[in-house]
Amino acid sequence: MLGRMLGLAAVVAAVSIGMAGIASRTASIGNAGVAADAGNDDANGNWTTTKRRHGWSSAPAAARGGSGEVRIGRAGDSHFYADADVDGANIRMMVDSGASIVALTRRDAEAIGIDVDRLPVAGMANTAGGAVPMRPVMLDSVEVDGIEVRGVQAAVVDADMGVSLLGQSFLSRLDAVNIEGDTMTLR
Repeated sequence: MLGRMLGLAAVVAAVSIGMAGIASRTASIGNAGVAADAGNDDANGNWTTTKRRHGWSSAPAAARGGSGEVRIGRAGDSHFYADADVDGANIRMMVDSGASIVALTRRDAEAIGIDVDRLPVAGMANTAGGAVPMRPVMLDSVEVDGIEVRGVQAAVVDADMGVSLLGQSFLSRLDAVNIEGDTMTLR
C-alpha cells in the first residue's frame, strides 16, 4: 500500500511538472482537435496562494465555473474523492490541488471515448514504476454535482495510478475550494 501511494505521489509530481512545461510552450496540438491552452496564466494563476476567508481562489468572475456548493467528505485514506461527469462519463477522481491539470488514467480516458493511442505523446512522467508517456487532451466538460467547468485541460497518463486526479485545471476555475476538518467544499 505504501509503495502504491509513493508511486501515485511520484506520478502526481511528474504530471504537474511535465504538463506545466508543456502548457507553457504549446499553443495547440493539431491531432483530432486536441488543444492545450497556454494563454490562461493570468486568469488561472496559482489559486492556492490567494487567501479568501476560509479558502483560496484567484479566478476572475468571468472564468469561474457553475453555481452551487458541493461538500465532499474525507475518505478513510485521508483523501477527498469526487464522482465527476467527464464528457458524459461518470469517473471517480481524487481531488488533488497539487496537480496542475486533470490527470486521467488510460482506463478512464477510454471510458470517456478518447482513443488514447491516437493522442500525441507530449512528454514523459518519471514514476516509481519508470517513465510513462503523457498525452494532453482538452475535455469539453467536467461536472461535479452541478458545478460544471467547460474546456478543461487534461492529460492521459499511461501509468497504474489507480485513480484519475481532479487537478487545478478544474479547481482553479471555481469560486472557492475550502477544507474544514474532514469536509471539502467546492463553490
